[in-house]
Amino acid sequence: MAQETEFSDLRCGGSHTPDKGYMRILVLEDDQEAAAYLVKGLKESGHLTDHAGDGEEGLEMAIARDYDVLVVDRMLPKRDGLSVIQTLRARGDTTPVLILSALGKVDDRVVGLRAGGDDYLTKPYSFTELLARSEGLHRRAYPSSAETRFQVADLEIDLLSRRAFRGGDEILLQPREFRLLEYLMKHAGQVITRTMLLENVWDYHFDPQTNVIDVHISRLRAKIDKNFDKALLQTVRGAGYTLRDSS
Repeated sequence: MAQETEFSDLRCGGSHTPDKGYMRILVLEDDQEAAAYLVKGLKESGHLTDHAGDGEEGLEMAIARDYDVLVVDRMLPKRDGLSVIQTLRARGDTTPVLILSALGKVDDRVVGLRAGGDDYLTKPYSFTELLARSEGLHRRAYPSSAETRFQVADLEIDLLSRRAFRGGDEILLQPREFRLLEYLMKHAGQVITRTMLLENVWDYHFDPQTNVIDVHISRLRAKIDKNFDKALLQTVRGAGYTLRDSS
């Protein structure tokens, strides 16, 4: 069976993308174990996630790249979290910030919010709550009237519930598979190249020289087309892929 190789994302600056159904998140956390758990959870939830282990690195990344939400530990080496937030705000950066801290008194929360934080979560925290708060910050900061349901023939996806259906039956998709289907559905009828998929689904701005796309296309095709008379996901030889109703 073909294996997928994971690569670290190389990001290029761009605009905030509330209509994509997922977020670009930067986590500033110096506790490596806590950071690994948080990043893993966010990625499994379908969000593009980067990590910085100290305040200086985090500030540089936040300035160089566009993120939808920053999750910032208050106590960071080299530059503390509040200093990072204040510097970003002084530059006119309005990216929503969720502060994480073991300091949970009212005065501590007030200081964090006045420094430019948009929300404050006390450690230890529930990942589910952190995810919900991050998504809430994103919705409030980037309200969108973008379409949230897409349909091709009897295949449907709902971006709000993150669910997919064909012929009325739910299709269980992994986060990356859903993001792949979402991109194809939004561009139904168009020929989508491998480069377009790498940049918009994997957020790679380089060619990883692996079969990662082939593996995911194969998995997705098995889920959305298997056992159906009409194949919707088609390979365009020498060009890429397209999702269309060929009837």
